[in-house]
Formats: sequence, structure tokens, C-alpha cells
Amino acid sequence: MRVTRLLLGASAVLALAGCGAGAETRAVPPTATGSLESLAAEVRCKPDMQTDADTIRQAICTNTDGKFILATFSTDRGQREWINTAEDYGGFYLVGRKWVAVGDNGTVTALRGTLGGDVEIGANHSAHSAHSGHGG
Repeated sequence: MRVTRLLLGASAVLALAGCGAGAETRAVPPTATGSLESLAAEVRCKPDMQTDADTIRQAICTNTDGKFILATFSTDRGQREWINTAEDYGGFYLVGRKWVAVGDNGTVTALRGTLGGDVEIGANHSAHSAHSGHGG
């Protein structure tokens, strides 16, 4: 399934990023809006596009805050369905209007200082495990 493939990519990025230490607390600006490219420019990353479809655009980004996934959605409903499924895999999610950034806690906290948004935490975020327990 396409969503599962995207989520497995998100899990891989989270595994590469590792568990992050908390970043300093900053004032949260108004939530950013715009295209994937404009959001990436806000946080000074060059997006490495992974999915460029009508309903979702997704890229891997790296900046001084860390490595993360940045995704934009054509509808609020599509975004919420993606997040609800993705959160089963754990991780930290910075959620704005029709966009989400996924990374470790420190990266998401730092991105929030630029992009605003709300932080959501996935179900399996406590520790890294040696096995996934998920079948294909």
C-alpha cells in the first residue's frame, strides 16, 4: 500500500536521526503556510523529493536542526489520515495547515521555533527496538 511505503520511509528517517535531545524553548511563531518548497526555504533545507503526487508531496530535508521528513497535502482530511496512520510508527510530528514535519524530538522542537504548528507524538516513541514486529 502506498501509505505504508511512505510510512516505512518515515521510520527509516527516524531511525537515521536517532533519539534527539531536547532543544531550547523558543517562542512559537504563527503557523507557517505555503508549498513544500516555501516551507523548506523557511527552515533552510533543500528538499530531496520522495513523492510528488496530487494528494501528497513529500521530501527528506536536512538542516542544522537535523534530518526530517516534510510533507504537504492537498486536503485537511488527507493530512489527518496520513498522520493518524503514521503515528502508529512512533516519532514526533510538527503539524501545520496541510503540512507536517516528522523527525526526532529535538529537530521537531527546533523546527517549531521557525514554522510554528502543533507537536503530536506517535504511539511508539519511548525507545528504539531491535525488531519492528510488523509483517509485510
